[in-house]
Amino acid sequence: MIFISAYGMVNALGNNLDDIAHNLSIAHAPGMTVSTQWLTDKTPLVVGTVTGELPTIPPQLIAHQSRNNRLLLAALAQIKPQVTDILTTYPSSRIAVILGTSTSGLDEGDRYLNDCHQNKDNPHWHYAQQELGDPARFLSQYLGTQGPAYTISTACSSSGRAIISGARLIKAGLVDAAIVGGADSLSRMPINGFDSLASLSKQRCQPFAESRQGITIGEGAGLMILTRQPANLALLGFGESTDAYHISAPHPQGKGAVVAINQALTAAKLAPQDIGYINLHGTATPLNDEVESSVIQHIFGETVPCSSTKHLTGHTLGSASIIEANLCALILERNLPLPNQDFTGCPQDKTLTPCGLLLNSQPLNQPRLLSTSFAFGGNNTCLIIGTVS
Repeated sequence: MIFISAYGMVNALGNNLDDIAHNLSIAHAPGMTVSTQWLTDKTPLVVGTVTGELPTIPPQLIAHQSRNNRLLLAALAQIKPQVTDILTTYPSSRIAVILGTSTSGLDEGDRYLNDCHQNKDNPHWHYAQQELGDPARFLSQYLGTQGPAYTISTACSSSGRAIISGARLIKAGLVDAAIVGGADSLSRMPINGFDSLASLSKQRCQPFAESRQGITIGEGAGLMILTRQPANLALLGFGESTDAYHISAPHPQGKGAVVAINQALTAAKLAPQDIGYINLHGTATPLNDEVESSVIQHIFGETVPCSSTKHLTGHTLGSASIIEANLCALILERNLPLPNQDFTGCPQDKTLTPCGLLLNSQPLNQPRLLSTSFAFGGNNTCLIIGTVS
């Protein structure tokens, strides 16, 4: 079995696990703010931001200076004792660093290009900052690990695939521990890209609501340590698929999503009714919510409570999977009430297939939580996290 030794994260809910747990339980996201700096036409836009000071990049690694990597350091600081433990327990060649991202240092590259257009010198910019492989390369160098270190970029399932890849490396006997997760920071390119697809909401997103208009983009980072050493939490099962139906739209019947969920249930040796809560992908785009509600009803019926937490974190793109998996871990460890779907600003879309959406918060009744991520290109992941009896 693959155990979760520790986890940490930062997002619009807070900068540490205590704040995130508190704000999740009262459905308050202090990092959800209105900004005019991201859309090219300066239209006001709600985004999910990480507030407060972030750790700095050490001078010897300044070529990796990016907000993405600073977000990673903020998540890393929360699990420092456990990281130190694995660094002293296992050979450095037996520790993997597998991360996911969709932006890496893209915002730094954007700023550099603007400086060039204005004939401004920017001596602090290095091309490596915006390479997709940079987050894992940076974190591995920062920690001094010598094992496999790579970054996965499959849009919104990136960090989910990083978690799965780390677990597979341990199962294959190639490493003893894996530091997995991901980070994404706010950037003009994805924000304007989603706007051009008519998939961006200018207001806070409203998953599964009547007048939902699309996603709210957020930033954040999350890390998780996986080992075979017994712990309170475990990665009970996982599944992944690539249906490649369309570059941006989900398969109409959710074919790949069904495959990933069933794989995870089979791997965990669980029946659908054994799941206590489902953290939905729930982007608040018309198509995603329509397909996902149908998929969930098809597999789980209407009895398993489920909701999307993206109205509290924003859609954090490449870091969405790790953040939502860590929220599940937090719910388990701290016995938090299950987050309900917020329909105070707009009524629930009753034309969607009924699927057990939580209208009111309630206690968790079974210690096994499932989290889904469905990405561009039909990239789908499913993770099941639970306590070990």
